[in-house]
Amino acid sequence: MTSTGTVIDATAYPAVGGLLRSWRAQRRLSQLELSHRAEVSARHLSCLETGRSRPTAEMILRLAEHLDVPLGDRNQLLLAGGFAPRYSARTIDDDTLAPVMAGLRRLLDAHLPYPALLLDERWDVVDTNAAVDVLLAGCQPALLEPPVNAVRLSVHPGGLAPRIRNLATWAGHLRRQVLHRAERSRDPALLDLAAEISTFVDLTDRPSPSPGPVLALELESDRGPLSFFSVAARLETATDSTLEGLHLETFLPADAATTAVLTSSSGPSPDYPTKTSP
Repeated sequence: MTSTGTVIDATAYPAVGGLLRSWRAQRRLSQLELSHRAEVSARHLSCLETGRSRPTAEMILRLAEHLDVPLGDRNQLLLAGGFAPRYSARTIDDDTLAPVMAGLRRLLDAHLPYPALLLDERWDVVDTNAAVDVLLAGCQPALLEPPVNAVRLSVHPGGLAPRIRNLATWAGHLRRQVLHRAERSRDPALLDLAAEISTFVDLTDRPSPSPGPVLALELESDRGPLSFFSVAARLETATDSTLEGLHLETFLPADAATTAVLTSSSGPSPDYPTKTSP
């Protein structure tokens, strides 16, 4: 990839100052607040946003870091400033990513006998461990054809929804997560996904707060009621925009009965089609 310092023709791209101002407004920061965080003068920041001064590549990246701009959008800022992109966007099966993907696979398997999924930035399933069958029982086969969207599968009438005892509460939780990520990434597909949740589940009545210490996914199964809480983890040091969007969603028993059911389970799980399946 061309080095960041290489200057290119920026006339085909939006003005970098306007993009920086847009991201600052999205983060609800004043010029003074951003200038303090990035250690630049508010006057200089104003000049950059209005186009009276042209930022260096290093200044663009400094401001983008303090604005928590996703890596792919940092590339767009660099292009708008007349510089080459810095961050790669490789495919999941790229050989360069193989060591990282293998490490994530080990984390999935290490979570057994409890379910775990590797999801991309739009909650599409990239990989899972063998315990997800406890979540997928009864789902319509068409919904399990890749690409599988974990959020849609959870709230769809042909997916998990009929088995989720606290469906409105859980769907509301998912919608808030999707909207939060949409606000960070400005991805319109996530706004569409949030709207889709509301078409499947009536969220007009605000559910009562969870009586327990965590919000649990309450699920019916042929082995009795199951209760899970979820923990999400992501790569905080990614310098590839594809890896930046990945996150692990792990489910842990929220009660002793669920622990007993999953630890007593035996036998292989059916193969689960993922985003990268042929």
